[in-house]
Amino acid sequence: MHLAQLNLAHALADMEDPIMADFINNVDRINALSDKSDGFIWRLDVDYTGNSLGEVIFGNDYILVNMSVWKDRKSLFNFVYKSDHMEIFKRKKEWFQKMPKMHMVLWYVEEGHIPTVEEARNRLEYLREHGESEYAFSFKSKY
Repeated sequence: MHLAQLNLAHALADMEDPIMADFINNVDRINALSDKSDGFIWRLDVDYTGNSLGEVIFGNDYILVNMSVWKDRKSLFNFVYKSDHMEIFKRKKEWFQKMPKMHMVLWYVEEGHIPTVEEARNRLEYLREHGESEYAFSFKSKY
């Protein structure tokens, strides 16, 4: 089994607003870092300067969608918290609002399966409604 993740962020402004410039200027660098990280398998390729998946899937074009598949929990954890990604993660308040609901979900997928955004949305909604389980969980759980 591999680990899939969905993470949403609610931008403070439109992607063309100067407030978002430093975030946008780092997207390609951080994506390249993830692509070469140990355990990385796949990520949803999103162009943050074009149409927003947030509008299509979540009804809000300020919602940014990040989704990927990793070999295991440790690989994803190391990328998120122990790589240069962390310098951008620490600055999230510069670009994103605090989200009132759970905005991140993890779940296991069969090797070779590429999850859809709809599948990820369903997992996130399940986590919000039912809490942590083997079906949908966060880094806080040990599933």
